[in-house]
Amino acid sequence: MMSMDNFVLANARLVLADQIVDEGWVGVSDGQIVEVGEGAPPERAISIAGDTLIPGLVELHTDHLECHIQPRPKVAWNTLAAVLSYDAQIAASGITTVYDCLRVGVGRDNQDPGSKAVQAVAATLGSAAASGYLRSEHHTHLRCEVCSPDVIDAAKDFISKLPVDLMSLMDHTPGQRQYRDLEALRIYYRGKTQMSEQEIEHFFAERHEMAAEFAVPHRRLLVALSKEHGITLASHDDTTPEHVSESLGDGVAIAEFPTTQEAAQASHEGGIAVMMGAPNLVRGGSHAGNVAAEELARSGTLDIFSSDYVPSSLVIAAFQLPNIIPGSSLPEAIAMVTRTPAEAVGMRDRGVIAEGHRADLVRIHADDVPVVRTVWREGRRVA
Repeated sequence: MMSMDNFVLANARLVLADQIVDEGWVGVSDGQIVEVGEGAPPERAISIAGDTLIPGLVELHTDHLECHIQPRPKVAWNTLAAVLSYDAQIAASGITTVYDCLRVGVGRDNQDPGSKAVQAVAATLGSAAASGYLRSEHHTHLRCEVCSPDVIDAAKDFISKLPVDLMSLMDHTPGQRQYRDLEALRIYYRGKTQMSEQEIEHFFAERHEMAAEFAVPHRRLLVALSKEHGITLASHDDTTPEHVSESLGDGVAIAEFPTTQEAAQASHEGGIAVMMGAPNLVRGGSHAGNVAAEELARSGTLDIFSSDYVPSSLVIAAFQLPNIIPGSSLPEAIAMVTRTPAEAVGMRDRGVIAEGHRADLVRIHADDVPVVRTVWREGRRVA
């Protein structure tokens, strides 16, 4: 008799680290993969009817929590209810390990929720996990706006109270990095904030003043803070060779969303894992007009996908990539959403279907898009 903690999945198309096994099976015991085989399993098994079995997805950067916390402008949802619905959607997308993006650094425009509100969200995630409410394993990705006047105090206060596993250095000053196209940025703010033209220009000028005063010293302090606490560091929107050189000097491990081929190639060659948004590939390009993920994949400079703002895009991008890029394989694409992101943050116990690894598994049914049918985290069904 198989128990919930000990079972075999059979009649599976297994996506292993370097090959696909069309008629495979996986044995699970106490949350671990204990055996992987081909053909008929050695004992009674649960058939998954020829569906594809992949490792649980590892997500390093998702902003999706924000839309659950604030589903409409000026509408604050109950934090626990928001966390639970967010977690359920993450798990149903096949993501078994997720780094929740929480932002610190309040701009003078007061568009940010403030460090206390962010801490409340993180504390709710922690207490929900401790209570056994969460389906996926959650970690904190602290996004730090280097030009913000209060970012250092906010980051120090957060880290003193709550665990942080990944920290990114962001600079959203108009006219550079992600926001090089000022007219596109004006259009964005007209739609998002209903600002007048005069208010937008004032906002831009204020952001430039903040950058001149805070960008350099705050980046240095945040890098030192990450090293002091052993936090993995990510750059954000690197655009030029100078940006990449700075990131290399700072000990950055992950380059989030480089905006140019030049920056992506320099990062990749320098040993920094290059991460791009899965929606970029699924949509066929960047919504902000920056370099396309497909272009980086074709040049061999793309290492990791992030779902960014659409959780389901992660698995879609992984299955689309081999159809888009000649010579690429499904195991290579799956690694970009499993093993490679896990290794980038120091996790080597997951991200691959192999003996001795965590039984984080996702059953996928082929259709116009890959359909996530079942998800197991450490051998326990969570979706």
